[in-house]
Amino acid sequence: MTPLLDRHVRFLAALRGAGVPVSPAEGLDAARALQVIEMTDREALREAYAATLVKRPAYRPAFDTLFDLWFPPVTGAPRPAARTGGDGPDLERAEVPELRERLAELLAADAGATGDPAFGEFVRAMVERFGRQQAAPGRQNWFSYSVLRALSPGTLMAGMLAGLMRGQERGGLAEKLARRRLSDGIAGFEEAVAADVRRRIAEESGIDRIARSAVRPPVDQIDFLRITKADLARLRREVHPLARRLATRLTIKHRHGDRGRLDFRRTVRASLSTGGVPVVTHMRPRRPHKPELVVLCDASDSVSAFSHFTLLLTYALREQFAKVRAFAFVDTADEITRFFAPGADVVEAITRMTREADITRFGRSDYGRALERFAERYADAITPKTSLLILGDARSNYQSPALPVLKELAGAARHAYWLNPEPRAQWDTGDSVAGAYGGVVPMHECRNVAQLAAFIEELA
Repeated sequence: MTPLLDRHVRFLAALRGAGVPVSPAEGLDAARALQVIEMTDREALREAYAATLVKRPAYRPAFDTLFDLWFPPVTGAPRPAARTGGDGPDLERAEVPELRERLAELLAADAGATGDPAFGEFVRAMVERFGRQQAAPGRQNWFSYSVLRALSPGTLMAGMLAGLMRGQERGGLAEKLARRRLSDGIAGFEEAVAADVRRRIAEESGIDRIARSAVRPPVDQIDFLRITKADLARLRREVHPLARRLATRLTIKHRHGDRGRLDFRRTVRASLSTGGVPVVTHMRPRRPHKPELVVLCDASDSVSAFSHFTLLLTYALREQFAKVRAFAFVDTADEITRFFAPGADVVEAITRMTREADITRFGRSDYGRALERFAERYADAITPKTSLLILGDARSNYQSPALPVLKELAGAARHAYWLNPEPRAQWDTGDSVAGAYGGVVPMHECRNVAQLAAFIEELA
């Protein structure tokens, strides 16, 4: 196997390991694309791989990170001739104030976005000078924080903004655009430093080792039980398309046929031409129908991250259904629809729900008690037009599961589904009663957006 082919195969394996789906056919397409581009043009190489391997925008960050590791722009330390940073100061010997001034010049000129070689040379020289730190006795490592601490790019904003706004009115649209442009430039510099640090660690420790820790999983592969606030912000963009698809799938399942009820008048009129015999029957067109939905969500601490996502989904579903009622529970249940009124901020709504909703007595999950409380207070929420969606891990702290109550609720609904954020291998372990509940309401493993999308597709 040639070195290039070996690197190609290992790069594809790294993408699959990071959660980016790459089929054998796509790998072959990428190899064919490499035959028609100039291999010395790194950006052409990047786009050839991206065009053949990246199916969704959500996969692009992981792809770019791995591409920079497997096909770095340079190797080793900066060349001595490049350490002057073009027309700027001697990057190896200049004082920090001079370096900060040079960085401000590059950011003001938007050098990072335009691909100015001086920007890359500056980044590599700064990592070489400030990024190497003593990690342990006799061992050195590379860190991006020490570069950013030495140069403090965030503190350059005021000076750069004053330079860009000279002679222009402050506080208007021009200032907002300039501030955004400079913020993007600073973020680009920080990412460039991090990328060069990753490159150097990979050269010393091996690409495979750094790739496992440097690449965040694609947004649709993030485990709901390990979601962070930053992940929730990314997931918001994924929620609304899923809500529309879920509403569409449930609407399809409500249909009994392709036609509506018999149109008696049109049928009788048509029969006059055939001696009163209704040879041709006419049917009324089906009326557009938006299904009703009831969401019952576990809001206990053990699935708090999952509940945040499901409430985000509930917020989006509100626009897709004729009627949505949302309920949350820990060891008792309360309706939380009022917190998700039109125009409400979803994060603020979740905060208010946690503070004001009557969903807990003792703070420990009790599915049986919560189901009984729901049936006592809100049984009328479920009708033959309703789809019931239950979201939780089915861990009830060894309390009674109240299966008869769940059977009654599921029987009253048109459809009932249960989404469980735990791996299927952990069902029925410890205090989990997933198997018992799954025997009443079909239970689906739903640990990430990809599995949620697969569940929605199965409803057809």
